Amino acid sequence: MMKLGRVGVWTMDFDGHPAGAVRDAVAELDELGYGALWLGEAFGREVFAQAGLMLAASRRMVVATGVANIFLRHPLATVNAQNALAEAYDGRFLLGLGGHRTTDQTGMRGLPFHGNAFEVMTEYLDTMDSITYQGPPPAAPPKRVLGALGPKMIALSGERAWGAHTYLVTPDHTAKAREILGPDAMLAVEQSVILDTDLAKAKEQAKTTVGLYATYARHQQNNMRRMGFSPEDHDGLADALVAYGDLPRIAARVKEHFDAGADHVCVQVLTDDKSSLPLGHWRELATIMA
Repeated sequence: MMKLGRVGVWTMDFDGHPAGAVRDAVAELDELGYGALWLGEAFGREVFAQAGLMLAASRRMVVATGVANIFLRHPLATVNAQNALAEAYDGRFLLGLGGHRTTDQTGMRGLPFHGNAFEVMTEYLDTMDSITYQGPPPAAPPKRVLGALGPKMIALSGERAWGAHTYLVTPDHTAKAREILGPDAMLAVEQSVILDTDLAKAKEQAKTTVGLYATYARHQQNNMRRMGFSPEDHDGLADALVAYGDLPRIAARVKEHFDAGADHVCVQVLTDDKSSLPLGHWRELATIMA
């Protein structure tokens, strides 16, 4: 049985650093006791190659894609990668699938797009489930989760996957997702955090982050409205979606997600310094895992 633990790390920071530094950081995260390491996918390393690097550098924790973009690869390639990593690393790989970023585009990196994200995801899962993997099988069938924000995709996560992975959401959204999923499906929630006791500075950074999503990501704009916010309200969104301040303040927000029904919370450290990995913050945040 795959065990994510209560608290994990969500990050895209590794994309900007050489493999040696990444291996060292991942090994330390593993030693710190994080249950899972979640990797986003954009314009850095290919996410399955990145996951293999992480799995090789760790011994215990789960490595999850949060998410692998379905519009960047055929389902056959996804099935093959999922099974290969699950078999090679003793079931520690978790496939997270999504693709919301492309719902308002004609394509991503030259690949065609047909239909809305829900329709394409359903077809993608159908195709995945029709494929017989030809390599050595993992010891247990590998698990998958779906990146989900809206009620239809959350429901699909409970029906066709182990559960849902939500991103940039409030504890109220977590409670509603749990209601849709029912008691048995897994719910892994990303929580963006800024460890900084200068609250005014931290809030400005939070506003910058949510402002990017509110301006350029249509799926996030739609979800902000579903949660009762205007995408133009960067001030309110910063308070609602980013936990900032000292460690007790961040721990309290993480607890809110657990109280609302999350099984796992993966914290994403936001900093204004991209030249180094946020190792100090990850070390400090490891203390909230109990």
